[in-house]
Formats: sequence, C-alpha cells, structure tokens
Amino acid sequence: MKVLTMLVAAGALLAATQVGAVDDAAGKALAQKSGCLLCHSVDKKVLGPAYKDVAAKYKGQADAEAKLVAKVSKGGSGAWGPVPMPANSPKVSDADIKTLVEWVLAQK
Repeated sequence: MKVLTMLVAAGALLAATQVGAVDDAAGKALAQKSGCLLCHSVDKKVLGPAYKDVAAKYKGQADAEAKLVAKVSKGGSGAWGPVPMPANSPKVSDADIKTLVEWVLAQK
C-alpha cells in the first residue's frame, strides 16, 4: 500500500511540475506563425532583444509573465531601445500570447 501511495504522490508531483510548461518546438513554431521571429531570435538580438536576454532580465520577478503579456499584447517602447514593439492583439489571441510569454521566459 505504501508503494502505491508513493507512486500516486510521485505522479502528482510530476504532473504539477508540467503544468504551464511549454514544449520548446511548439513554442518556437507558435512564435514563427505569429510573426515574432521577424524581429526576435532565441539567442541573438535581431531588431528586438534575444529571448534568452528577456528571460534573464525578468528571471525571479513574480510579475514577469503579466508584464510581458501586457507588452506583447499592447506594444510599447523604451525597454530595449528606441524601436517600438508593435501591438499584437487582436491578431494573436490572448491564449497564444500567454503561451509565447511562458515559452520566452523558459529560455536559458
């Protein structure tokens, strides 16, 4: 019985760690489909910052996801230089923007 309980607990822990996890290939495909990779790259600055740099800048910030969802959705300027980030909503759904931001923040 203890073994069964431990297996159930281990499975629950594994499932909990996977919640919100974004598959790297799926995230990159969504970024490509949404036009993000026209201005960004995972590991080097293009017109906008590299996603690894964005992830490093926001690492450990509790409100990072909310800040970036708003930035991607509404656009803005000044955070990474003079070139503005265009608004992406409504052409990219709110759900896809959230997924993209989770993927960006997962870059190392």
